[in-house]
Amino acid sequence: MGSLFSRGFDPAKDIGDLSGKVVIVTGGNAGIGFSAIQHLARRGAKVYMAARNEQKAKAAIERLHKEGLAPGNGKVVWLDLDLNDPRTVKMSAAAFLEKEERLDILINNAALLLVPFAKSHDDIQDIVMVNYIGHFVFTRKLLPLMAKTAKEPNSDVRIVTVSSDGHQSVPDGVHFRNIDDFNVDFKDAKFPQFSRYIYTKLMDILFAKQLQRRIDAEGAPIISIAICPGTVNTDGVQTYAHSVGPVLSPIYSFIANAFFTSPSKGGGRDVPRGIPSPPGRLARPSKQAQSEELARELWDTTEKVLQDIGV
Repeated sequence: MGSLFSRGFDPAKDIGDLSGKVVIVTGGNAGIGFSAIQHLARRGAKVYMAARNEQKAKAAIERLHKEGLAPGNGKVVWLDLDLNDPRTVKMSAAAFLEKEERLDILINNAALLLVPFAKSHDDIQDIVMVNYIGHFVFTRKLLPLMAKTAKEPNSDVRIVTVSSDGHQSVPDGVHFRNIDDFNVDFKDAKFPQFSRYIYTKLMDILFAKQLQRRIDAEGAPIISIAICPGTVNTDGVQTYAHSVGPVLSPIYSFIANAFFTSPSKGGGRDVPRGIPSPPGRLARPSKQAQSEELARELWDTTEKVLQDIGV
């Protein structure tokens, strides 16, 4: 989908003037998020780089300024965000709400890629926390401000959740009935780490679609959409490529460098207002990703799990 989505789209020319707009990009200190921030800031937006590591975030912001934000000369600000703990996620959103009176675009981009199975908080595996639940909490806390912004003249409010075409490989018959369903480890799969990753990307699509249904029910003019940027040669991909040993590392790195899309292209996407799923731009969701029943099940269970842990 990445090549189709970017066909004929040039961020430098096709992104309109964003002066006065406020944007948050999660995980924006590297890869796709970094490039997205660069495109948006160069069109005049004030962009919050929501990231956990202050040192890396500020180094990334310094790099952005060195590479130049002209012609739009927007502003980039670090926002402390640790998606692995829903309590700190709420605190981060609250801190943002104290600073700003509008939010035009939220890009839920941050993600763990191929990581070992681990649980750091609330008996939920980290990759589900970071890739899905953290963004659920963050979006829910910010949504009232986005609804308020959507009422402003000439507003164009969007929530973009970065997913993956890989979700199509999630086995049929998954459910999200309880916390155990959030902790499937896929230990019998050929590539358990990849299986856990694409499992969270299915969650992301279901979340984005159910969020749009709930927004529509409230009558707010907000677009919630899940996109796949294509196979992108991000820092995370390179980190994994260099972690698989002296024999495979050169092979993986060569494949990523030769065939994967650059972060700059992966970060330059656009979705026209009024066309939530434009043909040729968004990947076709799998049958499971289109299930309203499964989306409601995921949403309801997520709310119950968060209630149980006091968030």
